[in-house]
Amino acid sequence: MVRLSLIIGLLGCCFPVRAQLQYQHVESLPLFGKISGQTETRYERLPATLKDHSREAVWDLGKNTAGLYLRFKSNTTSVGLKWTLYQNRMMNHMTETGAKGFDLYGLKDNQWVFVNSARPQVNSLTNEAVIVANMDTTLKEFMLYFPLYDGVVDLQIGIDSLALLSPPSLDLPVSTKPVVCYGTSIQQGGCASRPGMAHVSILSRWFNREFVNLGFSGNARLDYDIAELIGSREASLIILDFMPNVDVGLIEEKLEEFYRIVRQKAPHTTILFVENPRYPQAEFDNQTKKTVADKNAALHAVFHRLVAKGEQHIHIVPASGMIGTDHEATVDGVHFTDLGFMRYAKHLYPYIEQYLN
Repeated sequence: MVRLSLIIGLLGCCFPVRAQLQYQHVESLPLFGKISGQTETRYERLPATLKDHSREAVWDLGKNTAGLYLRFKSNTTSVGLKWTLYQNRMMNHMTETGAKGFDLYGLKDNQWVFVNSARPQVNSLTNEAVIVANMDTTLKEFMLYFPLYDGVVDLQIGIDSLALLSPPSLDLPVSTKPVVCYGTSIQQGGCASRPGMAHVSILSRWFNREFVNLGFSGNARLDYDIAELIGSREASLIILDFMPNVDVGLIEEKLEEFYRIVRQKAPHTTILFVENPRYPQAEFDNQTKKTVADKNAALHAVFHRLVAKGEQHIHIVPASGMIGTDHEATVDGVHFTDLGFMRYAKHLYPYIEQYLN
């Protein structure tokens, strides 16, 4: 008996027992990346006032949590998650981790560093995952990115039973005057392999500034109610990246009015218009090549008309070099891979750096 106790004691010294995680809801932790706090539930993007005014497709996509993130600090040795999805959406060109999982980042030397992902379970609304274990017990600042293409109904964070879980001590990323981004499925994050690899999230880390992701897959069609929303929160910069979802007719019909609604709400904020990407398939598909060229020409025509009418603080971001020239940055000829998103973030960086207020 003594020998058995000695062996158990020695094993305990060499192989510390990992305590079971204690899960708790996180309503007390600050949530960022929202244009408005007046949403139907906590984990969604559009204010409740738009429910009966927005197009149904846009409203439904507002339930996706793209761009949302929680900030917290903890001295736990392990971090786990339990979450319930809104719809358990399945897609054939995007990882489930990107669509329905979470990403955890930690602050080291004033930079955000990837820790690990919480991967969703197969074909399940309810999920549980341990993101990281075996950390030391120093107090650390964390940032938790939400799923890009699904919603979150419930979220709990698991930590050691005696550990601290509390709001962050540092206002990083800086949350005053965010960069507000409007756009398409690419803007929403399709098809990043994990939430932290969407270009909006990458840029938010690089600038240590809050970004708001108003990407609506297939539905960035210059809706006027969204234009009012874009200007409803004081922003340091507004990026309009809607071109893949519109045609020449829609640009000519709606863009100037859409811009003026935004400008009325944000009279002094710099606004960037982003050209339609030059899709790899356009090198072979002549119709696609012509369509993209015609749309970009229409964008420039509206832009120059605005300038001629005296509009200021507006600029166009050209598509040339946006995702490189080797045709290797998309998953399907349109939507970006992680490589594409990293290249796009680098493409946008100097424009944001120049005009960020």
